[in-house]
Amino acid sequence: MFKHFYLVCGMFQKFQEKWKVGPVQLFIILLTFAVGGTLTGMIGRRIMNLIPVDGIVWVIIYIIVMTLIWPLMVILVSIPMGQFVFFRNYLGRIAARFTGKQKNQPLPSAEKASRVNLAIFASGTGTNARKIIEHFTNHPSIKVGLVVSNKPAAGVLDVAKDFGVPTFLIEKEEFFRGHSYIPLFREIGIDFIILAGFLWKIPPALVAAYPSRMINIHPALLPKYGGKGMYGKFVHEAVIAAGEKESGITIHYVDEQYDHGATIFQATCPVEDGDTPETLAEKIHSLEHAHFPQVIEEAILSQLVKNH
Repeated sequence: MFKHFYLVCGMFQKFQEKWKVGPVQLFIILLTFAVGGTLTGMIGRRIMNLIPVDGIVWVIIYIIVMTLIWPLMVILVSIPMGQFVFFRNYLGRIAARFTGKQKNQPLPSAEKASRVNLAIFASGTGTNARKIIEHFTNHPSIKVGLVVSNKPAAGVLDVAKDFGVPTFLIEKEEFFRGHSYIPLFREIGIDFIILAGFLWKIPPALVAAYPSRMINIHPALLPKYGGKGMYGKFVHEAVIAAGEKESGITIHYVDEQYDHGATIFQATCPVEDGDTPETLAEKIHSLEHAHFPQVIEEAILSQLVKNH
């Protein structure tokens, strides 16, 4: 009995390592496979009952029907399970094997990394991530090697796909109460982490693993209008409600407190009469896109010079 138990545990461990997921996400993935397979069988049998054939022809049609239905069922089930991105990539890899084309890039290894390797963490559409990736495309010393998100439907994952940058979807339990994916980031040689609209607080273990090598951008002039819950429109609403005449961006290193680490750079814009959170957000986005990639580059190159 114990032998079988250890075999099962070993199998689960292999799946975690192969798919780069935590135990909770692995359970959800396997559950998605099971539910998707069950629905495939049910719908497949109904369809075959409507086809008046038997013998070898029935077997051939059955195999074709099941092959066509299974990916659809798995994708449909993966959406409410929060695993759409995983299964989209998983089915893409299966399709690539049949067509001979590599649809998605594998996660890079530390041995392959010859430049400073960045991981961008983002939860939203990825406009800042796009600017950062564009800025470092063909850069001689720095590259974006990974895009990390906590939301399966985040637009930033599509941005990464457009540029051929590997993506990774993190799971909350593993991120906050597990090892925070530190072994994975070390394995693939991540040197710096860039927070570009990432809405989860970074666990202390991950902060400690990247001292002065994790950079965030905040849509206000810190130390004002920072802290828990102060992101996006909530920041701009607070700035306007306080009657501020000026707002801007703060690029800073990350520590264990919200929006607290040492400031690297600030840029300002006027808050004019009639400004709404939406119009102020447009001004802030312009500052972010204009400055964030360049400040990241300067901060990294400055550290490289100090270390050498």
